[in-house]
Amino acid sequence: MGIPGNYLSAATEAIDPGISGWAAKLNCSISLGSGGRNGAGVLALQSAAAGEAQARTASSYPVAVGQTYAAFADASGATVPERIGIQWLTDAGTEVSVSWGLTTSAASANWHRISVGAVAPVGATRARVLLSMMTPGAAGVIGYFENIYLGLPLRQPLNLLSFNAESGGEIDSSAWAAGANGTLSRMAPVVSWSATWYYSGGQVLALTVTASGDASAVCVERPSVQPGTEYLAYAYLNPPTSASNTWVELRFYDGTGAQIQANRGTLAAPGTGWYRQSTSGVAPAGAVSASIAFGITGATAGQVVRSEAAVVKIRTANLTNSEPNANVVLAADANAETGIGQWTVASGPATIARSSPWGTAGVSPYSYALTVSSATAAASVLSSGRYPVAELKNWRIIVAVRRAAGGWTYSPSIRWFDASGTLIGTGTEITFTVASDGQYWAFSSDQVAPAGAVSAQLDLTVTATAASSVLHVVGIVLIQVLPAAEAIADDTTASVAVVYRGLAAGALTLYRVLLTGERTLVRGADGLVNGVPLVSDTYSLQDYEAPLGVEFYYQAEVRSLTTGAIVARQQSPHTTLAAGDRTMVWLKDPIEPMRNVQLQAQHPLPTFQRPIEQAVQRVIGRRNAVTYSGERSGAEGDLVLFTRTAEERRRLDWLLDPGHVLFIQASPRSGWRDLYAAVGEAGDAPDGADDDTWRDWTLPLTEVDRPTSGQAGSATRTWNDIRVENATWGDVLARYDTWLDVLLNRPKTPGG
Repeated sequence: MGIPGNYLSAATEAIDPGISGWAAKLNCSISLGSGGRNGAGVLALQSAAAGEAQARTASSYPVAVGQTYAAFADASGATVPERIGIQWLTDAGTEVSVSWGLTTSAASANWHRISVGAVAPVGATRARVLLSMMTPGAAGVIGYFENIYLGLPLRQPLNLLSFNAESGGEIDSSAWAAGANGTLSRMAPVVSWSATWYYSGGQVLALTVTASGDASAVCVERPSVQPGTEYLAYAYLNPPTSASNTWVELRFYDGTGAQIQANRGTLAAPGTGWYRQSTSGVAPAGAVSASIAFGITGATAGQVVRSEAAVVKIRTANLTNSEPNANVVLAADANAETGIGQWTVASGPATIARSSPWGTAGVSPYSYALTVSSATAAASVLSSGRYPVAELKNWRIIVAVRRAAGGWTYSPSIRWFDASGTLIGTGTEITFTVASDGQYWAFSSDQVAPAGAVSAQLDLTVTATAASSVLHVVGIVLIQVLPAAEAIADDTTASVAVVYRGLAAGALTLYRVLLTGERTLVRGADGLVNGVPLVSDTYSLQDYEAPLGVEFYYQAEVRSLTTGAIVARQQSPHTTLAAGDRTMVWLKDPIEPMRNVQLQAQHPLPTFQRPIEQAVQRVIGRRNAVTYSGERSGAEGDLVLFTRTAEERRRLDWLLDPGHVLFIQASPRSGWRDLYAAVGEAGDAPDGADDDTWRDWTLPLTEVDRPTSGQAGSATRTWNDIRVENATWGDVLARYDTWLDVLLNRPKTPGG
């Protein structure tokens, strides 16, 4: 799959299957090389003489003045360093200027990232990517490039910082400032990143310590925050030595700009590579803004700590995604990224600490775990802080543990407290045996909060079954559990929101089931939900074809992807859509339900004909004729509707525009039978029909088979849906071709 949002074609990006997307620009020849990571092909530049060698994209790409763009590539060259640039052009192809990224600090045969960010200058309407080998000393020097991107900056989800601040100064260093005892600069070190990781690499910030002691740098951007809201902050750090005390810090400021709280996460570096270090904190009373800083404690003069990919955001389900957080356990307590948080050993011989070094015990995207050590075979109780809960709701505690040494059993319980802080109940413990395979296992148990409960404390009873036992604990979650299956009827759109949670892995088939036992496959985004491989344990859709005025439910069946056997069944609660006025008819587009409209119909509703192809032979001397008949076809006839307002006329026109098969419903009391029908020639609104005059419309209908295509969008899609699904307007532009595609949630096909 290509780089998301890339203006370059897949072939130009990956140099596969050839180099047709590229041209030599200066002092070089180009050819197809091998050994790439984004496909096998690479672009090979060979210098024709001493001096800089450049290649460019064969095509140019439209840009808008004032918009920020980014370009990056992976490079490999053992002889000379490289850089990447964006060449800005007029419509006539005349060069306006070139924005160059920094030259890499050294040459390297290992694949490494080069990048640049820049704002399109006045006069620019198009752009090309330039790849450069810096000043080969002679002819015949070869450099290799692949995995090349041009487009809007790719951003980490929900980051409150600008692209320039996040990227380590891809444009300039204006988003950052040095603190005491340091100078700040930008550089392009030679660093290997995964070919599919697009948020780091290229230009980075370099903090140079002036005199021995502590040094820091801080982002000067101050995004707004809300007191009482939990925030995450993280950045990649490159320490000067493995023993260096480097850190990132989430800082909160009041209305005067004074710092009022700092939450630090110190890196336990296993070496001198690049490591993501995170921290978190709840914005205190009086906080109006926040920022991120990085630094080093106890440094030697001249040491350099580097950083990039900085993020400050509202806490989400995990570090790197955009899913809303439902876990009431604070991030600092849930994953030990900054230490042991509020955890204490309430009883027993165990000791607790954050695992060390970085990356040895965590579960991606986290890098640490809470390490429990017990010198003797005995039980210990670990107690958390207190977290807000709702009474009489079902709460699920989930904890991932793994045995690092010895043997363990594990029992979770929840202590419930009222508003005065008085203990009013303790949940029942369930004992689990921790496997000895060294893998993380997530254990869960459910408990209902008693009446009056406003906070909860977790008690984890961990029992070492041998001396010198070590246990790693991570991913501690306390969430209010939602129903395993929901079917929520919405009479305003004559649809049902269907949600299944906790589904087993496999292929899903989803039926709508009447109380008579009749089963119908339900339509999803990719067609009828029949053997759809699950990519998550949650599946949801909006069903616009459910019957009116009839009780029904949904049944999910999950089959094994290997054997085809049913591994799980889940049934939703029963639900019913209101039958509605028997003079009203729903005309629905099963493929694009945003077009659905409800209109008044002529009453009583018509009785349609069912045509049949038939030949009649009258035999001389016989009273009765001999007939030869085909199969009787579906219903045909005219449905007469009324539009009462100009808006209803507009909605009817929009529904009929694409010529899709319609699903037509009315109250069962009207005598109507729900059917799928193609609409023949239909009249258009009279000229000047912009008032609220009633008008009648005759729709010639022919009953047809149910379409099997997937459903695009929903009748209730809002701007909030678009905001949740896309971090920036750049993501919207990269994902959709037209505004209609945005409305219908019809993204581009991969590579389109």
